[in-house]
Order: sequence, then structure tokens, then C-alpha cells
Amino acid sequence: MMEREIKDKEAFMLRAIDLAMENVHENHGGPFGAVVVKDGQIIAEGKNTVVKENDPTAHAEINAIRKACKVLNSHQLSDCELYASCEPCPMCLGAIYWARPKAVYFAADRKDAARAYFDDAHIYSECNTEIHKRRIPFKQMHRNKAIGVFLRWMENEQKTPY
Repeated sequence: MMEREIKDKEAFMLRAIDLAMENVHENHGGPFGAVVVKDGQIIAEGKNTVVKENDPTAHAEINAIRKACKVLNSHQLSDCELYASCEPCPMCLGAIYWARPKAVYFAADRKDAARAYFDDAHIYSECNTEIHKRRIPFKQMHRNKAIGVFLRWMENEQKTPY
């Protein structure tokens, strides 16, 4: 890696951390920030705005991904990198995999977040728990009707696969 690339990556990470600190002062949500970078330029930034927007999905990474996708007019970020002030939670991890960036960099890890009372261990655990044993009851309904929707999707020659 070239010296400039290293400095740029450090600058991008420091920007994500600065966004997290700004959010601590603004109290719009948790202490999290993220940036999306393409071709060595920040194209989108995100802060955690869960409290401000009363939206449990308004995490920094998801906010940054949403903005970047609008900037690029695309549902994928395959030529981008994501920098996050903290290791992404399970929800953000899922969004990241759907967005398909070429790399993710993070600063603090999930254990650091847990010490600050942002502990996602129960969610990671629930992902591997059988549906009928999960803490929140999950009840399946109208499966056959829903399968029909998938069949129609597969037959649709106009669809955009992703």
C-alpha cells in the first residue's frame, strides 16, 4: 500500500470517529459515525440518529449507505469502502453485505461497544437460535401465498436481480 493510501485511510477513519464524537455532543443517538468512500473521496457520511428520528434502524452505517446509494443512484456500493467508528452491529452487518462494498474498516470493536452499554451479543445469539426458541415470538402465517409472490418474481423477465 502506498504511503498516501495509508494516510487517506487514516483520515477517513478519523472522520468517522469525529462524526461519532459530534453525535455525542448533539445527543441524536449513539456514539457512532461512518463514511462511504469512492475513488479516494468521501461521498457520504452518517451518524447514529436513532433518538433524533425515533428510528431504531437509523444507525450511522445505514444512514451513510442510504446517502451513498442516492449519490451513486445505485443499490450497491461495489466500488466503495465503508469506514465505521465501531464494528458494525448485526443489522448494519446485514445492510453492508446487501450493499456489497469492497471493504469495511472499523475502529472500536463490539466488546468496546458492549462496555458502553451497546451490547449486541443477544442479537448475534438470536440469529443462531431456532425460530420457536427466540425471545420474541415469531409466528409463520400464509406461507403458501407468500411463496406465490416469489414464484411470480422468478417469472418476471423485467426484474432487476440483486
